[in-house]
Amino acid sequence: MTPEAAAKVVLKPLITEKTFELVDGARVCFVVERSAKKPEIAEAVEALYKTKVAKVNTARTIYGKKAFVMLESVEKARDLASNIGML
Repeated sequence: MTPEAAAKVVLKPLITEKTFELVDGARVCFVVERSAKKPEIAEAVEALYKTKVAKVNTARTIYGKKAFVMLESVEKARDLASNIGML
Protein backbone atom coordinates (compact mmCIF):
# COMPACT_ATOMS: atom_id res chain seq x y z
CA MET A 1 0.00 0.00 0.00
CA THR A 2 1.32 3.41 -0.91
CA PRO A 3 1.64 6.12 1.75
CA GLU A 4 -0.99 8.22 -0.06
CA ALA A 5 -3.55 5.38 0.05
CA ALA A 6 -2.63 4.59 3.66
CA ALA A 7 -3.21 8.21 4.66
CA LYS A 8 -6.77 7.94 3.33
CA VAL A 9 -7.41 4.89 5.56
CA VAL A 10 -5.71 6.10 8.77
CA LEU A 11 -6.90 9.66 9.28
CA LYS A 12 -5.15 10.65 12.53
CA PRO A 13 -4.00 9.29 15.89
CA LEU A 14 -6.50 9.59 18.72
CA ILE A 15 -4.82 11.10 21.78
CA THR A 16 -6.80 11.03 25.02
CA GLU A 17 -6.03 10.00 28.59
CA LYS A 18 -7.49 6.55 27.98
CA THR A 19 -5.54 5.95 24.77
CA PHE A 20 -2.40 7.24 26.45
CA GLU A 21 -2.74 4.42 29.03
CA LEU A 22 -3.21 1.83 26.26
CA VAL A 23 0.38 2.35 25.13
CA ASP A 24 1.57 0.30 28.13
CA GLY A 25 -0.52 -2.56 26.73
CA ALA A 26 1.23 -2.27 23.34
CA ARG A 27 -1.83 -0.59 21.77
CA VAL A 28 -2.18 2.68 19.87
CA CYS A 29 -5.52 4.19 18.83
CA PHE A 30 -6.27 5.84 15.47
CA VAL A 31 -9.29 7.46 13.86
CA VAL A 32 -9.83 5.63 10.57
CA GLU A 33 -12.08 5.85 7.52
CA ARG A 34 -15.56 4.56 8.37
CA SER A 35 -15.53 1.96 5.57
CA ALA A 36 -12.02 0.61 6.36
CA LYS A 37 -11.70 -3.08 7.19
CA LYS A 38 -9.27 -4.53 9.76
CA PRO A 39 -6.75 -5.92 7.20
CA GLU A 40 -6.71 -2.56 5.39
CA ILE A 41 -6.09 -0.74 8.67
CA ALA A 42 -3.21 -3.08 9.58
CA GLU A 43 -1.63 -2.66 6.16
CA ALA A 44 -2.01 1.13 6.30
CA VAL A 45 -0.40 1.41 9.75
CA GLU A 46 2.48 -0.80 8.61
CA ALA A 47 2.95 1.35 5.49
CA LEU A 48 2.78 4.68 7.32
CA TYR A 49 4.78 3.90 10.44
CA LYS A 50 7.05 1.02 9.33
CA THR A 51 6.07 -1.24 12.23
CA LYS A 52 4.55 -4.73 12.43
CA VAL A 53 0.90 -4.92 13.53
CA ALA A 54 -0.14 -7.93 15.62
CA LYS A 55 -3.89 -7.30 15.91
CA VAL A 56 -6.57 -4.69 15.13
CA ASN A 57 -9.82 -4.06 17.01
CA THR A 58 -12.33 -1.49 15.81
CA ALA A 59 -15.18 0.47 17.37
CA ARG A 60 -17.77 2.67 15.72
CA THR A 61 -18.74 5.83 17.56
CA ILE A 62 -20.91 8.80 16.73
CA TYR A 63 -17.72 10.69 15.92
CA GLY A 64 -16.32 8.11 13.50
CA LYS A 65 -14.51 4.78 13.56
CA LYS A 66 -11.64 4.07 15.95
CA ALA A 67 -9.02 1.38 15.47
CA PHE A 68 -7.09 -0.03 18.41
CA VAL A 69 -3.87 -1.36 16.90
CA MET A 70 -1.83 -3.85 18.91
CA LEU A 71 1.87 -3.91 18.08
CA GLU A 72 4.47 -6.64 18.63
CA SER A 73 5.86 -5.20 21.86
CA VAL A 74 5.42 -2.39 24.36
CA GLU A 75 8.71 -0.83 23.23
CA LYS A 76 7.48 -0.56 19.64
CA ALA A 77 4.22 0.96 20.86
CA ARG A 78 6.13 3.54 22.90
CA ASP A 79 8.36 4.35 19.92
CA LEU A 80 5.33 4.82 17.67
CA ALA A 81 3.53 6.91 20.30
CA SER A 82 6.54 9.20 20.65
CA ASN A 83 6.83 9.50 16.83
CA ILE A 84 3.21 10.62 16.47
CA GLY A 85 3.47 13.08 19.35
CA MET A 86 1.52 11.14 21.93
CA LEU A 87 4.32 10.93 24.52
